[in-house]
Amino acid sequence: MEMLRRSSVFAAEVFDRSPTDKELVSQAKALCRDYIHSRLNRAGVGWSNPDHGLAASGGTLGEISSVLLWLGDELEYLRPNVYRNVARQLNITVASESVVSDAFLAVAADIFSTDGWSRRSLCMHWTCITWGKVVSLYAVAGALAVDCVRHGHPAMVHTIVDCMGEFVRKSLASWIKRKGGWVDMTKCVVNTDPSFRSHWLVTAACACGHYLKAVVLYLLREK
Repeated sequence: MEMLRRSSVFAAEVFDRSPTDKELVSQAKALCRDYIHSRLNRAGVGWSNPDHGLAASGGTLGEISSVLLWLGDELEYLRPNVYRNVARQLNITVASESVVSDAFLAVAADIFSTDGWSRRSLCMHWTCITWGKVVSLYAVAGALAVDCVRHGHPAMVHTIVDCMGEFVRKSLASWIKRKGGWVDMTKCVVNTDPSFRSHWLVTAACACGHYLKAVVLYLLREK
């Protein structure tokens, strides 16, 4: 778990210009670490973060982390049983790094997939990406990390963070850059238009559906 405590200063200092793909991936991993920390602490299996987490540290990345955690709470509130016991839902053992990695990446691909996109491709149609699906992926990462730690394999948390970075690099970085970076996610909560909030809740509900479909597809592939 010590590797998760490293500084996120590099990731937090690049919001005054258009971020590079490398910076977007670094920020994605920093946000994933913070999200996992929050979920581990909430589950009572966390550890004391010496940096008090991104959300508490302030700065732009801290604000984004706060929004991501809030949106994750909203998503999990909509379907409280969906983002729990993910390892059991996927019928996997969390003792194997390759199993955890393959399962997470397969579910991630299915969450964002459409009929016109093949998992063998490194690119993805931008029309099938939404912030709702991105938040759903972070919720999966947090829940899977809780399962790993509860079963005595805390080192797998680092594997999940690395997988998040890999998936963002291959499939989401171009879309996030086009949106102006991770900061665009904050529009999900700063917009006071009721219709916008309604749109977010609809996309969040759809994200739950995509995740459930991803679980089914993963289980079918494993048979």
